[in-house]
Amino acid sequence: MCWASSLLLLGSCLLVLAPTAHAAPATCPSQCHCHGDLQHVICDNVGLKKIPRVSEATRLLNMQRNPLGSLPSGSFSESTGLVSLHLQHCQIREVAGQAFKGLKKLVYLYLSNNDIASIKPGAFEDLAELTYLYLDGNRIADLPKGVFAPMVNLFILQLNDNRLQEIRPGTFTGAKDLRWLHMSGNQLSALQPGSLDDVENLAILHLDRNRLTSYPLAAMSKLRVVEELTLGRNPMRNIPDLAFQSFGRYMERLHLDNMGLMKFSDGAFTGVTAVKSLRLEGNKLRSLPRSLEFSTLTNLTLAQNPWTCSCTLAPLRRWMDSSRIRPDALCASPVLQKGKQVRDSSAFSGCKVKTKKAKKDTEPQLNRLR
Repeated sequence: MCWASSLLLLGSCLLVLAPTAHAAPATCPSQCHCHGDLQHVICDNVGLKKIPRVSEATRLLNMQRNPLGSLPSGSFSESTGLVSLHLQHCQIREVAGQAFKGLKKLVYLYLSNNDIASIKPGAFEDLAELTYLYLDGNRIADLPKGVFAPMVNLFILQLNDNRLQEIRPGTFTGAKDLRWLHMSGNQLSALQPGSLDDVENLAILHLDRNRLTSYPLAAMSKLRVVEELTLGRNPMRNIPDLAFQSFGRYMERLHLDNMGLMKFSDGAFTGVTAVKSLRLEGNKLRSLPRSLEFSTLTNLTLAQNPWTCSCTLAPLRRWMDSSRIRPDALCASPVLQKGKQVRDSSAFSGCKVKTKKAKKDTEPQLNRLR
């Protein structure tokens, strides 16, 4: 009987102890403060060097400004309820494979402003629900092929201000729903052909402040619905024919400022039918291509270009005369017009309006093709 009583007592003790031995704690980690029955755990700038254990009920963990240094494999294996994870300014240098394993509910991941130079293959395993990923302000020079593959719901990816030099095919494999891709302020000199094929539904693409010397037409040819494209502060000298054709009927905002841009091919804007904002300031442009349609524009910047005030700019002047928008644009030539605003120059008074060719000119060609 004593033996039986002792066994029952031991079993009771084990039942009481077992949950605390293996389950995440039901109390707020020391040095942190918590809200909403441990749903929000705030450990901002408290000197932690490793990830604290948190309750499975925790939905948000804020670890900003702690000297973590690295994220080893399984760092969050007991934090399976997390939806939002904040790890900005944590001096993180490396993200190990399976660092976020178990975070199958995570939607927001903030890794901005660290020292991340290396993201190991498999680092983002289990992040199928992740929608927002912020990696801006790090030292990432290379992205392993398929590193984003687990993120089938990724919508926004921030990679601004890193050290990326090129984007290769397979980099974005799996991220088929990506809509916003920010890669400003890197060292990109090339987007290889096919490198953006996996993210053909991009709506916003930022590539300004890089080292692109030529427009990456082959890489961008499968993009279909780009609404905003920024290429400013890349050392490009010309924009080729059909540059924006694949997504031209969706593109509303195009930034091509401060590039040293000298020329557009005449067909550069072929297919562009919806652009509202066009930034061209700070270039070396003398004229604009015939394919540029002004009628949809609501914002146009032209300053700091050496415009030639001749009949080639007549469509621009006619648009200025009929629009409320009259952007600054100074004539650099001919000599008699130098320093005058395009909108005030008399150089266009004798320019004739070119009419479109009659349809009958093209009908015989069409008949021959039938």
